[in-house]
Parts: sequence; C-alpha cells; structure tokens
Amino acid sequence: MPRLAELIASLSIATDLGLGLPQEHVLRQTLIALRLGALAGLSSEQQDAVFYVSLLAWVGCIADSHELSRSFGDDRRIRSDSYLVDKAGLEMMRFMFAQVVRGRPPLEGVAMVGRVLASGFADATNSFITHCQTTGDIADRLHLPPRVRDCLTQVFERWDGHGVPGHRAGPRIDIVVRVVQIADDAEVLHRQGGLGAAVEMLQSRRGTEFDPELVDALIARAGEIFGSLEIADPAGAVAEISHQIESPLTPAEFDDALEVFGDYADLKSPWFSGHSYATAQLAATAAAHAGLDRHDCRLVRNAALVAHLGRTGVSTGIWNKTGPLTAAEIERIRTVPYLTESILRRQPRLAELGALAGTVHERIDGSGYPRGLAANSLSTCARVLAVADWYQTIAEARPHRDPVPKSERATLLRQLVTEGKFDGVAGRAVLAAAGHRVPRRTTLVAGLTDREAQILDLLVRGASNRQIAEQLTITRRTVGSHVEHIYAKIGVSTRGAAAMFAMRHGLVDPTD
Repeated sequence: MPRLAELIASLSIATDLGLGLPQEHVLRQTLIALRLGALAGLSSEQQDAVFYVSLLAWVGCIADSHELSRSFGDDRRIRSDSYLVDKAGLEMMRFMFAQVVRGRPPLEGVAMVGRVLASGFADATNSFITHCQTTGDIADRLHLPPRVRDCLTQVFERWDGHGVPGHRAGPRIDIVVRVVQIADDAEVLHRQGGLGAAVEMLQSRRGTEFDPELVDALIARAGEIFGSLEIADPAGAVAEISHQIESPLTPAEFDDALEVFGDYADLKSPWFSGHSYATAQLAATAAAHAGLDRHDCRLVRNAALVAHLGRTGVSTGIWNKTGPLTAAEIERIRTVPYLTESILRRQPRLAELGALAGTVHERIDGSGYPRGLAANSLSTCARVLAVADWYQTIAEARPHRDPVPKSERATLLRQLVTEGKFDGVAGRAVLAAAGHRVPRRTTLVAGLTDREAQILDLLVRGASNRQIAEQLTITRRTVGSHVEHIYAKIGVSTRGAAAMFAMRHGLVDPTD
C-alpha cells in the first residue's frame, strides 16, 4: 500500500492542472519550502507541517471554479496569471478587471465589469482566493494533524494584514504558512524567469505579502535553495520523505482516501457533484455481477473514484457550457483520461489504478478516447468501468440536457451493446447492478446470442463444424445453421473476416 503523502502528492498534480500551472509546481514548491524551513531553523514538527501544508495549501483551488468561470471565463488562466501580481490593493483590482474583459467583445466586457461592481468587487476577489473550508475538510478526512488544519485556514493571510479572512498579520501568521507562501510564488517566478525574476518578485513584496526576515534569508541563500531544482525528482523526493515520517496505509484507509479524490474531482463543476462516488458504487456492484473476484471488484471501484481527476485540467467554463462545444473544446475534454493517468502514474503504487482509470472512455469497437483501444486491449475491469461511468453520466443532468429516464437508459445501453460499443457481459452486469430486469438470453454485438458467440469463438480458432458439434453436444446441421446466421449478422462470408470481427469485439478467448 502507498503512504498518505504519496496520495497527496498525486492530488497535488491535479492541483497544478487546476491552477493552470505545469505539473510538479506544488512538488517543487514543497522542496523549496522545506529548504527554506531548514534554513530558518524550523523544528522537526514544524518541518513536517510545512511538508503537508505545502502539498495541500492550494488543493481547494477548484472549489470556486464555477463562480470564477461565470465572471472571468477561464478559471485556470486567471489563477496562473495571478502569480505575476501582488494580490491586494489597486494592483489586484486592475488585474481582476483586466481578466473580466479579456476575450470578450467590448460591450459584453463593460457589462461584465458592471455586474462585478454591482455584486461587490470584494466578493469577486474573495471568491478567487478563498477555499480554506474545502481544504480543511480534505485535511480532516485524511486525518492530518490539527496544526496542519489550522495552518490551512491561514494560507491567504498576508504579512501586512490585508489578506483573507484578515484575522492574522505579521508574526501571528504561523511560520509554517509564511514559509509555504514564499515558496509558492517563488517557484512560479523562478521557473518562468530564473533566479533573478524570483528575487525581484520577493523584494517587491517584502513586508507586504511576505515575511521580510524570511525573504531576506531566502535571498541571501537563493543559490542554495533554488539549486538543482531543474534536475531534481520532486515526486521521488516527496516519496522518500513520506517513508521517513509515515507508515503505509491499510487497504481500508487507502479506499477511504480515494473517496476524497472522487469528491475532489467532482468539485470542478456543480454538474458533477456526487458522480464519482455513485459511479464507484455502481461499478463495484456490476463487477461482482460480471463474475470478477474481490480484488478486481475493488480495483474497478477505486478506478471509478479517480477516473475524472483530469477534469481539473479543463476550464469550468467548458464544463458549464450550454451550447455546442468547439472542436478545440472537444479535444481538450478528450485529454481528461490521459491527464488522469498522468496524475496517478507519478507514484508507482498507483500506476495500475491509473492505467485502468485512463480507459474509462474507451469503447470495444475502438471508437473511444484517448487511445482508441479495441476489445482485445480492454480487460473485463475496463469494460465494466466504461459502461458504469456512461450509465451514471446519462442518469445525471448536464448543462445541455436533462437526465435520461431510467426506463430509457436500458434501451440505450442494449443498443450500444448491439452496435458493438460496449461489451455485452459488462452491459448486462451494469443493468443488473442498476436494478433493471436482465433477461437470461443475452444479446451481444450485432445481435449475436450467447450460443452464437460461443460457436464464433470456436470457429475462428480453427475448429471444424464437426469438432464444434462434438464439443457443444449439438448436431453438425445445427452448427451449420448457426454459422450461416453468424455470418449474416456480422456481414462477412469467410472465417478470416469473422476472426477479425471477433477479435475486434473481444469475442475470442485465447486462454480456453
């Protein structure tokens, strides 16, 4: 089992996407914070707190994505651009108004500025920089120490007292938070403009946003603190630290933590609320109906929980769009499974889970995404996961449509099975798990029955009609009749063409 910090480190990659920053921003920031903390003489207990607070400080950033997208369009863009300004006073006000009008026709931009002013500029600003309650809830559910939770409520406070919620200033802000704040902005400016840009930014915000003594300490040893970041392995370093301060999670603790991942992914838009958990429950039950063992049922359940982490890499404005999507928007959405797998594969113990989660939108006829995998590349776990996620999705409302009534879902699913999009066994399992009546007689792709699929499997592996008849204890004439029907249904006339069809749709079991 992985350790908790390894899970949080993976969650931080999703946070990077939500911030509109390159992957490993938070991990690199954590290394900077730990180096600065050591230089400042922080105790072992304080350094442990720096570790967790840095990994989690911005994890709640997507909680206000819905509100941001309504006022500013691309929530990811405004977050990434905000690192270039001091987030207080006139500079922040100019930045926010520039973001409101950006990309909009002039009249629409003026109207949006008026709307922001009417609703209160402070409310818009606070929506942008406050998510402490969400982050605190995540810290509670992950059973992190009280000091970590307390620090997470302070991450938007400022040394000059002009932060949010404005309850603390100067040395009353926990030094753990002050260290993490400096590391966060410094990492972005160092990556974008080098050591000089980071130092210039720190000097300009010394005594306003940041603790002046910590700024001076960092600048004095900047080469040491920022050195080797370009060649460092942040994920490996975080894993090494976690091995020193944590024990591996139990299976139950691991499963509970992944529920946090699912809820986190669903925060991206109100339209997704509860989707991941509901899909996980449906997928786990369907996996059991499909005959999978306990290990695979658990694997499918957990993959469903994390399958949409990559949503953080897509603007909420796209997810909330009521009209047709542009080609570019569609392509961005199609990257979500890849982003999910990329988030999870950074930690070797999560690689198997990530690989399965990345298949959630694949289809057995090869028409899915992102890789266009066909049946012979999709396990039963993957097939069940895909159907369960699709079924749960159509059961929910989206900006452009109402939920599909339960009575229609079964018809749609059976049609997709017949068309060869979904596996028949997985389809039946999901229908049974969702409470539909499932007939004993199975209809598979192209309208094949269970018996016809059985005969097709034997036929394409070279068995003669006589051998098929003997194995299935039926007459050769019956086999011949079935073969004629099979060829007619799948639109072929030779065994070779039938073999290609069967392999494409996963109807051949080479292990028999």
